[in-house]
Amino acid sequence: MKKINIFKALNKMFTVNSKTKSKNQTIMKKGIVTLTVLSFAMLIFQGCSSTSKLNTRAPREVRQTAKDYEKQGYKVAVGAPTIEMQLTEAWMKRQETDENGYPKFFVGDATSVGETQIAAKLQATEAAKLDIAGQIASSVAALIENNIANSQMNTEEAASVTKTVAASKSLIAEKLGRTLPLVELYRNIGKNMEANVSLAYSQEMAMETAKQTIRKSLEEETEIMQDKLDKLMRF
Repeated sequence: MKKINIFKALNKMFTVNSKTKSKNQTIMKKGIVTLTVLSFAMLIFQGCSSTSKLNTRAPREVRQTAKDYEKQGYKVAVGAPTIEMQLTEAWMKRQETDENGYPKFFVGDATSVGETQIAAKLQATEAAKLDIAGQIASSVAALIENNIANSQMNTEEAASVTKTVAASKSLIAEKLGRTLPLVELYRNIGKNMEANVSLAYSQEMAMETAKQTIRKSLEEETEIMQDKLDKLMRF
Protein backbone atom coordinates (compact mmCIF):
# COMPACT_ATOMS: atom_id res chain seq x y z
CA MET A 1 0.00 0.00 0.00
CA LYS A 2 1.34 3.37 -1.09
CA LYS A 3 2.17 5.64 1.77
CA ILE A 4 0.62 9.04 1.55
CA ASN A 5 2.57 12.01 2.75
CA ILE A 6 -0.06 14.00 4.63
CA PHE A 7 2.01 17.16 4.71
CA LYS A 8 2.53 17.13 0.91
CA ALA A 9 -1.17 16.57 0.32
CA LEU A 10 -2.15 19.42 2.63
CA ASN A 11 0.41 21.69 1.01
CA LYS A 12 -0.95 20.81 -2.47
CA MET A 13 -4.53 21.54 -1.36
CA PHE A 14 -3.52 24.83 0.13
CA THR A 15 -1.69 25.80 -3.08
CA VAL A 16 -4.75 24.93 -5.23
CA ASN A 17 -7.09 26.82 -2.92
CA SER A 18 -4.79 29.84 -2.92
CA LYS A 19 -4.70 29.86 -6.71
CA THR A 20 -8.51 29.53 -6.92
CA LYS A 21 -8.96 32.28 -4.36
CA SER A 22 -6.50 34.49 -6.20
CA LYS A 23 -8.33 33.84 -9.50
CA ASN A 24 -11.68 34.66 -7.91
CA GLN A 25 -10.29 37.82 -6.40
CA THR A 26 -8.95 38.86 -9.82
CA ILE A 27 -12.38 38.27 -11.41
CA MET A 28 -14.06 40.23 -8.62
CA LYS A 29 -11.61 43.09 -9.01
CA LYS A 30 -12.25 43.22 -12.77
CA GLY A 31 -16.01 43.21 -12.13
CA ILE A 32 -15.72 46.02 -9.62
CA VAL A 33 -13.58 48.05 -12.00
CA THR A 34 -16.11 47.50 -14.82
CA LEU A 35 -19.03 48.57 -12.62
CA THR A 36 -17.10 51.60 -11.42
CA VAL A 37 -16.36 52.67 -15.00
CA LEU A 38 -19.99 52.19 -16.04
CA SER A 39 -21.25 54.13 -13.01
CA PHE A 40 -18.79 56.92 -13.69
CA ALA A 41 -19.87 57.05 -17.34
CA MET A 42 -23.53 57.27 -16.31
CA LEU A 43 -22.75 60.09 -13.91
CA ILE A 44 -20.91 61.98 -16.64
CA PHE A 45 -23.84 61.47 -19.05
CA GLN A 46 -26.36 62.63 -16.48
CA GLY A 47 -24.16 65.56 -15.60
CA CYS A 48 -23.90 66.58 -19.23
CA SER A 49 -27.67 66.29 -19.66
CA SER A 50 -28.29 68.40 -16.58
CA THR A 51 -25.72 70.92 -17.67
CA SER A 52 -27.27 71.23 -21.12
CA LYS A 53 -30.66 71.91 -19.55
CA LEU A 54 -29.30 74.41 -17.09
CA ASN A 55 -27.26 76.16 -19.74
CA THR A 56 -30.12 76.49 -22.22
CA ARG A 57 -30.04 80.17 -23.12
CA ALA A 58 -32.01 82.31 -25.50
CA PRO A 59 -30.27 83.71 -28.58
CA ARG A 60 -28.50 87.02 -28.52
CA GLU A 61 -31.52 88.63 -30.20
CA VAL A 62 -33.71 87.87 -27.18
CA ARG A 63 -31.19 89.35 -24.77
CA GLN A 64 -30.90 92.41 -26.98
CA THR A 65 -34.70 92.74 -27.06
CA ALA A 66 -34.73 92.69 -23.27
CA LYS A 67 -32.24 95.55 -23.20
CA ASP A 68 -34.31 97.47 -25.75
CA TYR A 69 -37.43 97.07 -23.62
CA GLU A 70 -35.57 98.39 -20.60
CA LYS A 71 -34.41 101.42 -22.59
CA GLN A 72 -38.01 102.02 -23.66
CA GLY A 73 -39.02 102.24 -20.02
CA TYR A 74 -40.65 98.85 -19.57
CA LYS A 75 -40.64 97.32 -16.10
CA VAL A 76 -41.93 94.09 -14.57
CA ALA A 77 -44.61 93.75 -11.92
CA VAL A 78 -43.49 93.57 -8.30
CA GLY A 79 -42.01 90.14 -7.57
CA ALA A 80 -42.06 89.04 -11.22
CA PRO A 81 -39.01 87.61 -13.06
CA THR A 82 -36.73 89.99 -14.93
CA ILE A 83 -37.53 91.10 -18.48
CA GLU A 84 -34.80 88.85 -19.92
CA MET A 85 -36.06 85.84 -17.96
CA GLN A 86 -39.62 86.40 -19.17
CA LEU A 87 -38.58 86.83 -22.80
CA THR A 88 -36.39 83.74 -22.54
CA GLU A 89 -39.32 81.69 -21.23
CA ALA A 90 -41.47 82.92 -24.11
CA TRP A 91 -38.73 82.06 -26.60
CA MET A 92 -38.39 78.53 -25.18
CA LYS A 93 -42.15 77.95 -25.36
CA ARG A 94 -42.09 78.92 -29.03
CA GLN A 95 -39.32 76.36 -29.67
CA GLU A 96 -41.06 73.40 -28.00
CA THR A 97 -42.44 70.77 -30.38
CA ASP A 98 -44.49 67.60 -29.96
CA GLU A 99 -43.53 64.09 -31.09
CA ASN A 100 -44.61 64.95 -34.65
CA GLY A 101 -42.49 68.08 -34.83
CA TYR A 102 -45.40 70.53 -34.61
CA PRO A 103 -45.32 73.50 -32.20
CA LYS A 104 -46.45 72.43 -28.75
CA PHE A 105 -47.85 75.85 -27.89
CA PHE A 106 -49.62 78.72 -29.60
CA VAL A 107 -48.14 81.99 -28.33
CA GLY A 108 -50.08 85.24 -28.53
CA ASP A 109 -48.68 88.75 -28.05
CA ALA A 110 -50.47 92.05 -27.48
CA THR A 111 -50.06 95.52 -26.02
CA SER A 112 -52.76 97.78 -24.66
CA VAL A 113 -53.01 101.15 -22.94
CA GLY A 114 -55.32 101.79 -20.01
CA GLU A 115 -55.87 104.30 -17.25
CA THR A 116 -54.59 101.79 -14.69
CA GLN A 117 -52.20 98.86 -14.72
CA ILE A 118 -55.04 96.39 -14.14
CA ALA A 119 -57.14 97.82 -16.97
CA ALA A 120 -54.20 97.74 -19.37
CA LYS A 121 -53.38 94.15 -18.42
CA LEU A 122 -56.98 92.95 -18.90
CA GLN A 123 -57.22 94.56 -22.33
CA ALA A 124 -53.83 93.22 -23.43
CA THR A 125 -54.70 89.74 -22.16
CA GLU A 126 -57.93 89.64 -24.17
CA ALA A 127 -56.07 90.88 -27.24
CA ALA A 128 -53.41 88.18 -26.79
CA LYS A 129 -56.15 85.54 -26.54
CA LEU A 130 -57.61 86.83 -29.81
CA ASP A 131 -54.16 86.52 -31.35
CA ILE A 132 -53.98 82.88 -30.21
CA ALA A 133 -57.52 82.23 -31.43
CA GLY A 134 -56.61 83.64 -34.83
CA GLN A 135 -53.65 81.28 -35.09
CA ILE A 136 -55.84 78.34 -34.08
CA ALA A 137 -58.54 79.28 -36.59
CA SER A 138 -55.97 79.52 -39.38
CA SER A 139 -54.51 76.11 -38.53
CA VAL A 140 -57.96 74.50 -38.33
CA ALA A 141 -59.09 76.15 -41.57
CA ALA A 142 -56.18 74.57 -43.43
CA LEU A 143 -56.96 71.13 -41.98
CA ILE A 144 -60.68 71.41 -42.70
CA GLU A 145 -60.03 72.56 -46.25
CA ASN A 146 -58.15 69.33 -46.86
CA ASN A 147 -61.06 67.33 -45.42
CA ILE A 148 -63.87 69.01 -47.37
CA ALA A 149 -63.28 66.87 -50.45
CA ASN A 150 -63.10 63.65 -48.42
CA SER A 151 -66.36 64.42 -46.62
CA GLN A 152 -68.26 64.47 -49.95
CA MET A 153 -69.84 67.89 -49.42
CA ASN A 154 -71.56 69.79 -52.16
CA THR A 155 -70.61 73.35 -53.13
CA GLU A 156 -73.20 74.95 -50.85
CA GLU A 157 -72.14 72.92 -47.81
CA ALA A 158 -68.46 73.62 -48.45
CA ALA A 159 -69.19 77.36 -48.64
CA SER A 160 -71.08 77.23 -45.34
CA VAL A 161 -68.17 75.46 -43.67
CA THR A 162 -65.65 77.98 -44.98
CA LYS A 163 -67.82 80.86 -43.77
CA THR A 164 -68.30 79.35 -40.29
CA VAL A 165 -64.60 78.62 -39.84
CA ALA A 166 -63.68 82.14 -40.92
CA ALA A 167 -66.02 83.57 -38.28
CA SER A 168 -64.82 81.23 -35.52
CA LYS A 169 -61.95 83.36 -34.21
CA SER A 170 -63.95 85.25 -31.56
CA LEU A 171 -65.86 82.09 -30.58
CA ILE A 172 -62.63 80.16 -30.05
CA ALA A 173 -61.20 83.04 -28.00
CA GLU A 174 -64.22 82.88 -25.69
CA LYS A 175 -63.79 79.12 -25.21
CA LEU A 176 -60.07 79.17 -24.46
CA GLY A 177 -59.30 77.65 -21.11
CA ARG A 178 -56.50 78.65 -18.81
CA THR A 179 -53.65 80.30 -20.65
CA LEU A 180 -50.03 80.31 -19.52
CA PRO A 181 -48.66 83.84 -18.90
CA LEU A 182 -45.17 84.29 -20.30
CA VAL A 183 -44.51 88.02 -20.52
CA GLU A 184 -46.05 90.83 -18.48
CA LEU A 185 -44.36 94.20 -18.85
CA TYR A 186 -45.51 97.74 -18.07
CA ARG A 187 -44.49 101.30 -18.80
CA ASN A 188 -45.97 104.73 -18.32
CA ILE A 189 -47.48 106.48 -21.35
CA GLY A 190 -48.27 109.98 -20.17
CA LYS A 191 -50.90 109.57 -17.46
CA ASN A 192 -51.79 106.08 -18.68
CA MET A 193 -50.19 102.67 -18.35
CA GLU A 194 -49.20 100.37 -21.22
CA ALA A 195 -49.19 96.60 -20.76
CA ASN A 196 -47.18 94.24 -22.96
CA VAL A 197 -48.42 90.66 -22.60
CA SER A 198 -47.55 87.26 -24.08
CA LEU A 199 -49.59 84.12 -23.42
CA ALA A 200 -49.14 80.46 -24.33
CA TYR A 201 -51.84 77.87 -24.93
CA SER A 202 -51.46 74.13 -25.42
CA GLN A 203 -51.70 73.15 -29.08
CA GLU A 204 -53.47 69.92 -28.16
CA MET A 205 -56.08 71.70 -26.05
CA ALA A 206 -56.44 74.40 -28.69
CA MET A 207 -57.29 71.96 -31.48
CA GLU A 208 -59.82 70.17 -29.30
CA THR A 209 -61.44 73.48 -28.32
CA ALA A 210 -61.59 74.51 -31.99
CA LYS A 211 -63.16 71.21 -33.02
CA GLN A 212 -65.91 71.49 -30.42
CA THR A 213 -66.59 75.17 -31.14
CA ILE A 214 -66.70 74.90 -34.92
CA ARG A 215 -68.74 71.70 -34.88
CA LYS A 216 -71.32 73.24 -32.58
CA SER A 217 -71.60 76.27 -34.88
CA LEU A 218 -72.00 74.05 -37.95
CA GLU A 219 -74.69 71.99 -36.23
CA GLU A 220 -76.62 75.14 -35.29
CA GLU A 221 -76.19 77.09 -38.53
CA THR A 222 -76.21 74.42 -41.24
CA GLU A 223 -78.03 71.22 -42.14
CA ILE A 224 -74.92 69.19 -42.83
CA MET A 225 -75.34 65.50 -41.93
CA GLN A 226 -73.52 64.13 -38.88
CA ASP A 227 -71.49 61.62 -40.87
CA LYS A 228 -70.13 64.43 -43.04
CA LEU A 229 -69.26 66.46 -39.95
CA ASP A 230 -67.45 63.44 -38.51
CA LYS A 231 -65.27 63.22 -41.61
CA LEU A 232 -64.78 66.97 -41.66
CA MET A 233 -63.53 67.07 -38.07
CA ARG A 234 -61.21 64.11 -38.39
CA PHE A 235 -57.87 65.79 -37.74
